[in-house]
Amino acid sequence: MANEKIGAEVRFLFNSGFIVKTGKRLLIFDYYNPTPLAKTGSLDKGVVTPEALRGFDVTVFASHAHMDHFNASVLNWEKALPEIRYILSSDIKPSKAPAHLTLVEPNRTYEVGGMKIRTLNSTDQGVAFIVETTALKLYHAGDLNWWHWDGEPDGENEDMAIRYKAEMDKLQGETFDLAFVPADPRLGNEYLWGLDYFMSRADAKIIFPMHFFNEFSVFDRLEKDLTAKEYRGRVMRITRRGETFEI
Repeated sequence: MANEKIGAEVRFLFNSGFIVKTGKRLLIFDYYNPTPLAKTGSLDKGVVTPEALRGFDVTVFASHAHMDHFNASVLNWEKALPEIRYILSSDIKPSKAPAHLTLVEPNRTYEVGGMKIRTLNSTDQGVAFIVETTALKLYHAGDLNWWHWDGEPDGENEDMAIRYKAEMDKLQGETFDLAFVPADPRLGNEYLWGLDYFMSRADAKIIFPMHFFNEFSVFDRLEKDLTAKEYRGRVMRITRRGETFEI
């Protein structure tokens, strides 16, 4: 674990879902509720309710419309929290737009709620987010990753590599307080390619691997992986849904 104090609280929700708390500001990324806790539970179990958000300045981010990154039920939180903001990738088509909605396109910059928000183009669908507040700068990849699948045609895997590197090269020399980057064990030996290339271009004080669903054993693997030796001490080990990190 890195020794540098950032002054934020991060809670793991599930898969690529996180809450970042800094002061009275809550940033919620790619939240959805998989079973068996879809209708019950608390923040300590990774379940978000509008009651738990009262008294905070809340912004909800969704990187794209895939069901493991977005659930339309989050839009209902507006009933209890009329000032809540939504920053949604433009491929998400809400049936009823909330009052404070910003639909974002790839490779654009937005100023919303005292934040600077930049987007990158996903190698899958939607966008990745770069968010700067007065307190911190973070990167949330969504599904922007080096998705190298065994069995895919070589041409498709080569095109994926080119597109991913092109997006990461845009971050050359940048430093983030927090970075949320996929390390999906389904990719086999290539599970760390995306994170490792990100770290070869940018830098992050604290790294949260994500998109591993319930495969927490990926952290055992990462702990021994020589690929990560230069930044392993900055990787946060997640052990359960709802876990909180004071950083």
